[in-house]
Amino acid sequence: MPAFTESISTAITLITDLEPRLLQTVALSLQVSGTATLIGTGLGLAAGALLAVSRFPGHQVLVGVLNTMLAMPSVVLGLLVYLLLSRAGPLGHWGILFTPAAMVVAQSLLVVPLVAALARRLVLSSLAEGGDQLRSLGAGPVASALLLLVHQRYGVLTVALTAFGRAIAEVGAVMIVGGNIDGVTRVMTTTIALETSKGDLPLALALGLVLLAVVAALNAAIGLMQLRQQQQGAPAEAWA
Repeated sequence: MPAFTESISTAITLITDLEPRLLQTVALSLQVSGTATLIGTGLGLAAGALLAVSRFPGHQVLVGVLNTMLAMPSVVLGLLVYLLLSRAGPLGHWGILFTPAAMVVAQSLLVVPLVAALARRLVLSSLAEGGDQLRSLGAGPVASALLLLVHQRYGVLTVALTAFGRAIAEVGAVMIVGGNIDGVTRVMTTTIALETSKGDLPLALALGLVLLAVVAALNAAIGLMQLRQQQQGAPAEAWA
């Protein structure tokens, strides 16, 4: 028990003193996950909207593949990205393996299926409630989907925040493609895993507390967005 309380106390001290190594790791985590979220959210929203309004041969197969990718282990995705970016891979000439850019690629691909699945359900639900009004005004399927996404901005922000939480809490893929290099590609989750294995519990606990604070802030923001969306009213009422 004394060792545990001492580790907690030291971890809090590292946070309050803004220890440089801790700040560097947190800053890199936010940078990588934030960039990946922007890229993945843009691609996922487009894919989800198109899947919601389009019908083509193999549509259900593609939806099934999307839902399957939601359960893909991050280490498997990391392995695939590693093979693509390695020197022998088709994208090896990029030369970004074991860099933050490779971590952005991995996290972007990780959040795209999540955003696409949530965006598809969001558009389908909105079309069921307000699609008739848009079609009566002459809006096509793609235009209707885009208008509903704009209208459901709080829902879209909730999806983006969910994607960011998924990205920043990921460890397997970024460790594989980033290499967990100190001062270069070491983010919060990979540092926690490494420092725990080394026995440096204060730093691991400090980063764990910061990560929990980030996740708690995301959950609070998502709750606020959902409340604002409920206060905004149903899509059908707004379009009417």
